[in-house]
Amino acid sequence: MSASWVVQDSWTMTRRELAHWGRKPVAVVVGLVFPVMMLLMFGFLVGGGRGIDGEYVEFLVPGMLALTMAFGLESTLTAVTQDLQKGVIDRFRSMPMSSSAVLVGRSLADMFQSALGLVVLAAVGLALGWRWHGSPAAALAAFGLLLLFRFAMLWIGIWLGMVAGRPEMVQAVQILVWPVGFLSNAFATPESMPDWLGAVVEWNPMSATAAAVRDLFGNPAAGSSSWAAEHAALLAVVWPLLLLAVFFPLAVSRFRGLSR
Repeated sequence: MSASWVVQDSWTMTRRELAHWGRKPVAVVVGLVFPVMMLLMFGFLVGGGRGIDGEYVEFLVPGMLALTMAFGLESTLTAVTQDLQKGVIDRFRSMPMSSSAVLVGRSLADMFQSALGLVVLAAVGLALGWRWHGSPAAALAAFGLLLLFRFAMLWIGIWLGMVAGRPEMVQAVQILVWPVGFLSNAFATPESMPDWLGAVVEWNPMSATAAAVRDLFGNPAAGSSSWAAEHAALLAVVWPLLLLAVFFPLAVSRFRGLSR
């Protein structure tokens, strides 16, 4: 099978997933609004910003951008499990097309939605007073790290969706993502936590992405002198690559064995 055939099939599957947006606009809007509600809630109702110098919103927005990349996998989990339950994936596998195009199309559609979600949340952050103080290249690198983290989390979601197998299991599986989001530096500095918890938080993959993004945006950081804090940019690349190295093969293997 030629590379052009694989690309064409993958784009066809991507367009199929994007077409579902037009048929389910409410789900798309909810997916975009939920992170905004979280930002407003933590920024004005809950957030205290202990241990943070400067405006809390400048600390919070990069953390929320990273949190959004970890959350929101429910749509991917639901789409995968529904296709499994309805036999859609089995029908695609029986057609003269690249089998990898099904997963690639799903992942590309999710990345389009994730990029749109970042734009919306960043725009709301700007309206609330958040600013980046670095160069345009640094800002693009920050968004690149966010999407890299999302891509890794996406393949975890695809694998979990195929393991769950049924839409009613999505909520139970989605709960597994929440500890990754809340045991992080998205809302508060590790220094404001007990020592043992702060150490766990600093080595959280999402914390590495949030810390690296804050540095690239020129926003207030936690100020920790630990190895993880000083090498956040390195960890923001290494963690997603490690997750991809584990869960991408698992997802592909699970997909190939679905009809056996």
